[in-house]
This record gives sequence, C-alpha cells and structure tokens, in this order.
Amino acid sequence: MQRLIVRRLVSAVPTLLVVTFLIYALLLLIPGRDPVNLLLGERSDPEIIKYYRKELRLDDPIPVQYVRWLGGVLVLNFGRSLRTNERVAVELGRRFIVTLELAAGSLLVALVIAVPIGIYSAARPNSLGDNVGTVVAVAGAALPSFWLGIMLIYMFAVNLGWLPTQGYVKFFEDPLDNLRHMLLPVIVNGTVSAASVARQTRSAMLEVLRQDYIRTARSKGLAEQLVLLRHALRNALIPVVTVLGLTTATLLGGTVITEWIFRLPGLGQFAVQSALVHDVPAIQGTLVVFGATVLVVNLVVDILYGFLDPRIRYT
Repeated sequence: MQRLIVRRLVSAVPTLLVVTFLIYALLLLIPGRDPVNLLLGERSDPEIIKYYRKELRLDDPIPVQYVRWLGGVLVLNFGRSLRTNERVAVELGRRFIVTLELAAGSLLVALVIAVPIGIYSAARPNSLGDNVGTVVAVAGAALPSFWLGIMLIYMFAVNLGWLPTQGYVKFFEDPLDNLRHMLLPVIVNGTVSAASVARQTRSAMLEVLRQDYIRTARSKGLAEQLVLLRHALRNALIPVVTVLGLTTATLLGGTVITEWIFRLPGLGQFAVQSALVHDVPAIQGTLVVFGATVLVVNLVVDILYGFLDPRIRYT
C-alpha cells in the first residue's frame, strides 16, 4: 500500500506542474489582461506603466515569470489581489472552508439519497420501486441546480420563512445558524449529485448480484440484508467510489452557481468576482487550488481502491 501511495504522489507532481503552467501562461496571454493596466488603468502615464512593469519583472520571458511565480506558490504566496489588495492566500484559506463545508454536506446528502435507492433498485429489478428510483435518478440528473435552488428559496425562505435566503455564519460562531444557512445549498448540490451515484450503485450492484458467490451466500440461508450489505455492496464499491471521487471533485471545484445563488463566500463566488474584474492573481490562485483539489481527490480514490480490492494493492 505504501508503494501505491508513493507512486501516485510521484505521478501527481508532473501533472500539477503542467496544470500550473497552463493556468499561468494562458491567463497572461489573454489580450487586454495586463496586470499593470488593470492596476493603474489604461490611461495612466506610459512612463509609470513602464516603471511598474520593470519593477514587477513582467517583461521577462513567460517561463522565467512562471518559475518565479511557482516558487511563491510552493510557499503559498499567490501575490495580492488587484481587487482588494489583500493576500490571495488569505482569501483562499478563508473561502476554502466554506466550499469544503458545502461539498462535504452535499456529498453526505448524495450518499444518503443515492446508496439506498441504488441498492433497493438492484435488489428488486423492474419492480415499481426500481422504476420510481430510475425516474427520480434521471430527473435529478436533468434538473438544473440553479432552478432547484431558486425553487427551494421561494418555498422555504420566501413563503414559509423557515430558512434564510443567503449569507453564511461560521460553524464555531453559531452551529445552529450555520446549519440554517447551509441547509438549502447542501440539499441543492446533494440532490443533483445523487442522481449519478444512484445509477452507478444500481448498475454495479446488479452486476455483482449475478455472481456465483452471491448465489452461494443465499443458498447458505444468510439473511438478504446481510447478503446485500456485506457481500454484494463491498464488491460493488469500486465503480461507485470512482463516481464519488468525480462527484467530490465537481462539488469542490464546481460550486460556482450554488454559491452565487445563496451568496456563500466560497471559492466559487470568489472566482466569479475575480473574473468579472480580471483579477489575475486571484484567478490564478483559485484555479491552482481547484487543480490541486482534484489531484488530492484522485489520490484518495486510488488509495481506497487498494483497500477495497487487494489485487490492486499488491499489483
């Protein structure tokens, strides 16, 4: 298992380097996105612009600038935001907690909804419950998250007045108020994500339930619940874990719409605000965090493969 982890870590390094180089180079090559012009304004004195470009060493070749920027990234120094003049690393750290909480809650909701539906549908194929579960999964996959978010706000916040429409409260400041603010966005993301997980769980369980060892377990008189959970589900988890990994990466890196609708101060909202004003250092830092998060999630999924299937561990 240790060799598996080391191999995955080593293979992640060149991938991360390629991702960071593309992020840095492509953002600088976009026309009209010169950091000095954004900082001083396009009507500033050309001599002042030339001075700042020399001070910031923006006339160096892009590979040289990239190496210098990468050195800062390695010590979590992404520079200062052109919009707020605050250190980008501080902004990212503060907002990553919000996005992580949203992603964790959404993943929990998706598991609570998807796994029971997938197991039940596979245990009773072509039954009424299976058909209903399939319809719910397809509807969830086709449901736009922004529409669901607006409908939930209208129902539970505007009409009933049970929950706030937007904003965020830190968990350690007021756990109950934090739950009230996070409940609707968590339900939105979790419900949409549950669709793919439920379909994959059903498909994997159907494949496993056809195996000979399942028939043997049933012929021994084991309870159906024990057969499904202990024998079938564990062996069906590898494709499910793959989907969960993709879902987790999407939740951590793709919560832009949900955070914008509910005004959550997470990475998604920060990325949108930075993009609107062409805040290059902030956009670069956000994209690096998203890329690193995807790599970490893939590493965790690979490690889980090793625990679920010893053949992978010893290969």
